Amino acid sequence: MDSSDVKHFKEAEASLPTKYGDFTVSVYKDDAGSDYLVLTKNIDSTKPMLVRIHSSCQTGDVLGSLRCDCGPQLEESLKLLGQSDSGILIYLNQEGRGIGLFNKIKAYALQDQGYDTVEANEQLGFPADSRNYEAAAAILNDLEISKINLLTNNPDKVKQLTEYGIEIVKTIPLEIPPNKFDQKYLVTKKQKLHHKLTLV
Repeated sequence: MDSSDVKHFKEAEASLPTKYGDFTVSVYKDDAGSDYLVLTKNIDSTKPMLVRIHSSCQTGDVLGSLRCDCGPQLEESLKLLGQSDSGILIYLNQEGRGIGLFNKIKAYALQDQGYDTVEANEQLGFPADSRNYEAAAAILNDLEISKINLLTNNPDKVKQLTEYGIEIVKTIPLEIPPNKFDQKYLVTKKQKLHHKLTLV
């Protein structure tokens, strides 16, 4: 996959103690004006780094929504990174699989009418998944990380990162048990987006 001409620059960096452990927090900015939040712990380019690339979900990550597994996935990722000797979290502003917060809530309304998450996005005129991981690959390259152990259930994320030149040494499942509100959402992820899920 060809890289675009968009450049990514580290603009700010500070220490960030958290309940999961001590990290360094950085903000990258690209020349298109987008910001990217990155947490790192003991960067070590001599071995595959534990990495989570997480797409923003304000309803799940911030408000604790039970309609998706995003918030629990983020929390579990931070726990695993905190327990690891080294690791990276890249937080991408790709709300609603890339359709933005406004359209995501419109998609929620369609889901309330019986559409699944893929059908709702398509009803709004979007692909099932609009996300792109080029920025994540560029940030990993800036950190001089070319081999990673990736926390994900998403084969498209693996495929894109590989095409951008990142070697996925191992994928580590990040599966959250379903609840009555996200059961259909997770089944759709498995059946239509081919996520590697075993609990639904």
